[in-house]
Amino acid sequence: MSKVVHISEAVSLAVHSMALIASNKDMLNVNNIADITKSSRNHLAKVMQILVKNDFLTSTRGPKGGFLLKKDASAIDLLQLYELMEGPIEKQHCGIYTDKCPFTNCVFTSPVAIATPQMLPFSGSTTNVLITSS
Repeated sequence: MSKVVHISEAVSLAVHSMALIASNKDMLNVNNIADITKSSRNHLAKVMQILVKNDFLTSTRGPKGGFLLKKDASAIDLLQLYELMEGPIEKQHCGIYTDKCPFTNCVFTSPVAIATPQMLPFSGSTTNVLITSS
């Protein structure tokens, strides 16, 4: 089924993993998180590697190893995670992907221009930081 707004599996894994780690007093490893989220261990491992490489998480190897947040959960904005996984969000978009639209008024300008800012998490907003469930 098609969706107007699509959140990739990588973004979903990043956000869910970070929330699980933030809300758990014990370290969680890839196997734990994959079991909880019912996701691919291999895909999750790639996402976790990106989060570690970009200083969102620290990792400890070994049988008692796992991941910990590198900074406070309240300092992690959902937009940061989204853009880390997907790249910067286009604020203007033309489905034709050209510099010159063949129309005087692009049919996508209005809906996209209205929807994109409303969909973007705002930096520093307490409603868009990583929310953890206890």
